[in-house]
Amino acid sequence: MLRFAPNQVARAATVAFVQRNAPAAVARSSNAAAARWMSAAVAAAAPGPKPANPEFSSGPCKKHPGYAVSNLSLLSLGRSHRSKLGKSRLKFAIDETKRILGIPESYLVGIVAASDTGAYEMAMWNMLGARDVDVCHWESFGKGWFADAVSHLKLREQGVDVREHTADYGSIPDLTKTSPDRDVLFTFNGTTSGVRVPDGCDWISDDRSGLTLCDATSAVFAMEMPWDKLDVTTYSWQKVLGGEGAHGMLILSPRAVERLETYVPPNRPLPKIFRITKKGKVDASIFEGATINTPSMMCVEDYIDALAWAESVGGKDGLIKISNANLAVVEKFVEENDFIDFLAKDKSIRSNTSVCLTLDLTPAQIKSFVALLEKEGVALDIGGYRDAPPSIRIWCGATVETADVEALMPWLRWAYDEVRKA
Repeated sequence: MLRFAPNQVARAATVAFVQRNAPAAVARSSNAAAARWMSAAVAAAAPGPKPANPEFSSGPCKKHPGYAVSNLSLLSLGRSHRSKLGKSRLKFAIDETKRILGIPESYLVGIVAASDTGAYEMAMWNMLGARDVDVCHWESFGKGWFADAVSHLKLREQGVDVREHTADYGSIPDLTKTSPDRDVLFTFNGTTSGVRVPDGCDWISDDRSGLTLCDATSAVFAMEMPWDKLDVTTYSWQKVLGGEGAHGMLILSPRAVERLETYVPPNRPLPKIFRITKKGKVDASIFEGATINTPSMMCVEDYIDALAWAESVGGKDGLIKISNANLAVVEKFVEENDFIDFLAKDKSIRSNTSVCLTLDLTPAQIKSFVALLEKEGVALDIGGYRDAPPSIRIWCGATVETADVEALMPWLRWAYDEVRKA
């Protein structure tokens, strides 16, 4: 397969011209004039226009196109979240979430504290222990849920069999080895590895007696969520919708509600922000907008604004379409260039949001590569996660415009060539 950058020959000639003529130009000019000359020369050597927005962070993620704080409704600011207005805005956020995501009417949706982490921990600390557990992980955050189950909840010390199903970064374990009789913990999309579960979650039995607990923070609004397979689903606002941090979403199936109302973990104190039941029943008010503790109403209004934008681009299906288009741009570039590859080689498990890429560079060179693109104002915050193999990570969620992903691609080649020459 032929692999080359279309402008590589012309760019090399331009750079060579700059190197030959820069000393003479500097000698004939003042320092200021020389700086202008060199700046123009570098611009001429650039591979193309820069992305209009260089924000490719995997969380918090880019705000949606057209976002402005001035567009937010501010009537709820300075008001109690327990007021009629405050509760109505929280309830509206919940209702719009259910509608746009197509969450079944029988499921409960609530706003809780401490981002996706808080929502997932709330579920773990309230529900685990009733059955043996299978934990599936293939990247940093899923590994963290396993550590919590074993080292902090200490389930094994309580007689609960906790099995670990794991794989290296870029791969996924054999999920069919999980048991329908056990509670199953998994991350729908591994944000730090760029590996997601296959479409449909067919490995989850429809006749299961255990619960599935799904961390979907970088998947929801970008991938189809098979709600009938998911008993507990959590996410945060600052991923695909580009919202603000600190708030989590907890989605419960009727089976999860039944667990909460029939099982009380023995000798397990729960902090106030985790207490989801009262007198043996799920506290329904939480799912009507009466949050356990005080939310930021500014963040709530920001989330509502993001939901309105999501609706304007076609709702869930429109968001998925944008993420897929962004991934397709990267896939085409990788196909045409041999210095870069996906951490996830298998397309069926490749993320369309947290796109993780390996480079034919040393770890130190990758750091220089990332720093150079940031210095040029081309791409911000694309370094791989600290626990992941040396890599870069480009967020391709729906708030990132496809034109910006397209503009970024030639700059990846440019930065690679620059780092290799250094």
